[in-house]
Amino acid sequence: MANSFSAETTYGQRAKLGLIVPPTNTVNEAEWAQMMPDGVTCHVTRMPLHADSSSEDGKKALYADIEKATSDLAQAGLSCIAYGCTAGSMVEPLNQLTDFMTSISGVSSVTTAASIVGALQALKLTKIAIATPYHDALNAHEVAFLLDNGVEALTIKGLGIGAGGPQEYIQIARTPADKILAHVLSVDHPDAEAIFISCTDFPTLALIPELETKLDKPVITSNQVTLWAALRAAGINDQFEGCGKILSSF
Repeated sequence: MANSFSAETTYGQRAKLGLIVPPTNTVNEAEWAQMMPDGVTCHVTRMPLHADSSSEDGKKALYADIEKATSDLAQAGLSCIAYGCTAGSMVEPLNQLTDFMTSISGVSSVTTAASIVGALQALKLTKIAIATPYHDALNAHEVAFLLDNGVEALTIKGLGIGAGGPQEYIQIARTPADKILAHVLSVDHPDAEAIFISCTDFPTLALIPELETKLDKPVITSNQVTLWAALRAAGINDQFEGCGKILSSF
């Protein structure tokens, strides 16, 4: 369905971004609101979580839910639609899911997974250390996906959330800032060119400046790079401080 609506409105004079998040996610919207440039608005819908879409059945279910969520958002006349879920958007080939969303909505689309790869390409970095809130199986899924897209994880550590089932994922947003800070510092590797903090429900935005100073390397997070990609796809090229090198320099 082609999007025939004008993107410009009273509050979204420059752009209107659509965002799809998992049902329990409360961090993505909050962090996007803190980073959003003037004249850009965000409009959100929720869809079931697809933490690992590597199987055929899992991929089929993901695409069915993405089609509905994208169709619902498209009616708002948006400039770009983003799927804000890290592991759930790690679908191969890299741009298959974004191309599908664009075919439904008629506007540019981004996913967190593709945004991570795009940000690292913009920074010209291929070796990273990864901090996640996840359990080992989900971490392995991320490592394999990134390697398939030219990014090597030299280290990866999770907090084990989700090992007992998806009902644990709501705990991610409740992780204290000091625990996240210590966790991220613990994953650094001398040969890592950047740190990636995974998960759109992990509250990490406020930690980025301190981490980049302490580690002397770029820190990218799921929410930060998804917004970066969505803004650029919508034609918004603002650069601003306090949210990491990717948003201040690219």
